[in-house]
Amino acid sequence: MLEYSIEAKRLGEGGSIATAREATVELDTTLAGRLDALNPVELLLASLSACMLKGVERAAPMLKFQFRSASVKLHAVRQDAPPRLISIDYQLTIDTDEPDRRLELLHLNVIKYGTISNTLGPAVAISGTVSRA
Repeated sequence: MLEYSIEAKRLGEGGSIATAREATVELDTTLAGRLDALNPVELLLASLSACMLKGVERAAPMLKFQFRSASVKLHAVRQDAPPRLISIDYQLTIDTDEPDRRLELLHLNVIKYGTISNTLGPAVAISGTVSRA
């Protein structure tokens, strides 16, 4: 079993920070909102996107999949009452010369074995596509 720890603290009316190991992330926890920090939903989406990109890094060597770069765009829809995300859509883009069937195999592995995608999947509809750059 792996275990994870993070600590977050409010720095005053200006927002908050989260720390883990030697990394620090500024958090938008203000009522007014901040343009220079991620709000809670954006952090969740960043976590899913990091999970997907890490999944590409993990699956590519196992599949002997060659690629030059990877990126992902996510979009979430939130309902107001009760406040919750009802859907997350993504577009995973891979710069590769691999055939379409291998690109789909990589995509399947990224989604099937992602810790964050498997955690969120039962709670919110996640759907998306993979394409080549």
